[in-house]
Amino acid sequence: MDAFQILVVILSITLFVALILGIVLVVLLIKITTQIKRVTDAVEKTVDSAHATVESVKKWATPALFQALVEKIVNFANEKKEEKNGKKR
Repeated sequence: MDAFQILVVILSITLFVALILGIVLVVLLIKITTQIKRVTDAVEKTVDSAHATVESVKKWATPALFQALVEKIVNFANEKKEEKNGKKR
């Protein structure tokens, strides 16, 4: 074997190892991207659920607060009316 053949063998082995490592790396990257996609889908579902919950609470919170405010005003007016009627008797 002369130097040229030895060089060809060394380069062929190096190319083979690089090819195998490249294939393994591509397979690992595909697995990682599918895991990332699953995680982002789960996070997106969670955010959508939280958004729907917040919207629902927002729909009901405003009327409930208004109702509580009206009840307080009515109760206050009734108390003042009772005080006024109680003093006149």
